[in-house]
Amino acid sequence: MANINIRIAGIGGQGVVLSGIILGRTASVYEGKNAVQTQSYGSSARGGDVCSEIIISNKKIIYPQVLKSDILIALSQKAVDKYRDQILEGGTLIVDKDLTKLEFETEKFKVYGESFNKTAIDEFNNKTVANMIMLGYLVKKTEIVDVELLKKSILESVPVETKEINIKALNKGMLLAQ
Repeated sequence: MANINIRIAGIGGQGVVLSGIILGRTASVYEGKNAVQTQSYGSSARGGDVCSEIIISNKKIIYPQVLKSDILIALSQKAVDKYRDQILEGGTLIVDKDLTKLEFETEKFKVYGESFNKTAIDEFNNKTVANMIMLGYLVKKTEIVDVELLKKSILESVPVETKEINIKALNKGMLLAQ
């Protein structure tokens, strides 16, 4: 496998960084692949720009930053606007369809949209699980990591009192992706 470059971008408070950490941990610790995860923040933690970049490979990773993404997950309009030109041709764009508008040519890549935030609020009464819904959706659409290993990584990454709701949210994301 060549490098798979993933960028998850949104605003502070959406769980972008946690999603990237969990995805990278799943690939490296549980699947035995090489993975690196980096993150960047805007000037304010909540509400500011946030980006998590994950590179997964069977080979040694030489450069730890994503220049062009195979997969872009954009959870805000600003993320779409900032990173849309950095998706590789044939790559995948996943957006929260309630928080973004795609007013540009998208024929060069696969585009998927789902209501991650709305589903989190409507079905779980908890917007903080939107990132787990997104991860479930991502894994079902791309098969980037093994679902059972992803669940194991989630259970080791979230507080005890949130384990059950996070796994339910992940499962909901996988259902939405069918």
